[in-house]
Amino acid sequence: MPLYLAFDFGLQRTGAAIGDDFTGRARALASFPGEDWKAVLDLVDQWRPAALIVGLPLDRDGSEQPMTAAARRFAAQLGERSGLPVHLADERYSSLAADELLREARASGRMTRRVRKGDRDAQAARVILQQWLESRG
Repeated sequence: MPLYLAFDFGLQRTGAAIGDDFTGRARALASFPGEDWKAVLDLVDQWRPAALIVGLPLDRDGSEQPMTAAARRFAAQLGERSGLPVHLADERYSSLAADELLREARASGRMTRRVRKGDRDAQAARVILQQWLESRG
């Protein structure tokens, strides 16, 4: 059962999520400061994914924005450092979807503590990976 590790890259924080083909589900894992390569590679070593997915920030119309180049650089370095295939995935609206997931978790009582900044990044990585898994059919 291949596992996939996804990243919602950001200059301040990067979120991570894990998912697989068997369940077709993704779950949020962690967040850490920007390009913390030790944290990234520790997750790769821990989970041993078949491939890595990096969210690609695009404008509403699908055009590239300044963060797109930074995410592409992160993805290229990730592939070089890990030796694994890296797929780019459209991350439009993933942060909004993450906010909604966190609101629902708080409202339902599944999340009893306050939402932290890093929670949004990890949930955004989850959304990116979930959409990527579903797009593969």
